[in-house]
Amino acid sequence: MRKSATGAPFPIGLAHALRVLANASRVRGLFSRACRVGKVRFGEAPKPARGTRALPGLPRNGFTLIELLVVMAIILVLAALVLSISSYVQNKGARSRAEAEIAAMSAAIESYKADNGIYPRGQSTSAPPTGTPRYTVATIGTDDLDARADGVSNGKSYQDACRYLYEQLTGDGNLDLATDGGRKSYFWFREPVLARIRNSAGTVIGASHINDPFGNSYGYSTANQSVPGEGYNPTFDLWSTAGLTSGTDSTQWIKNW
Repeated sequence: MRKSATGAPFPIGLAHALRVLANASRVRGLFSRACRVGKVRFGEAPKPARGTRALPGLPRNGFTLIELLVVMAIILVLAALVLSISSYVQNKGARSRAEAEIAAMSAAIESYKADNGIYPRGQSTSAPPTGTPRYTVATIGTDDLDARADGVSNGKSYQDACRYLYEQLTGDGNLDLATDGGRKSYFWFREPVLARIRNSAGTVIGASHINDPFGNSYGYSTANQSVPGEGYNPTFDLWSTAGLTSGTDSTQWIKNW
């Protein structure tokens, strides 16, 4: 039996309780040290005491400003690359479609010439249906559009000349998207290719001319038949300005010459 400082023996129950408390205190100390060691191992640096500095080399939580700026710069560069590649692919696809459409229309024009003895040449006299967008009666014909002098593909001269080509190839003299009775159709255009006219309800009620894949009118001219110094081909000129709406440098155009 253990004794107190005065030599008197402790009761058995009290001595057992003191041993339990001593053991619990030792376990608590070991657990506390293990927790501190575990924090260092798993990358959670213990907080330094007040008034002291963190030791160098210990892991930090979060990112520095420089790291965030670097990540943002990388994201911006990647976004610019994606946009440039997407624009290039779209432009290349539009050029391929324009080449195919020009080839198909040229073949239809040759069929027209085989039946009529001449290439489509003249001026439209039809009034486009009233709607949106608003188009007016043509003021020039295919002899008046000179590819060497006019590159405004979103202008009225392109639209007027191309309207006559549309009427002759489709037989749609009323511009109501239907072949007129007694006329022959040499080529029929899908609606997305045409400059469509809609009524107030949004319904397509007619067309004005033929648009290229870039959203501007195709160019069609027989100017060289009228004046040999104008235009390029003695038969007909058919082209797309490939998205350009000014200038006459045809090196970037998609054309039949």
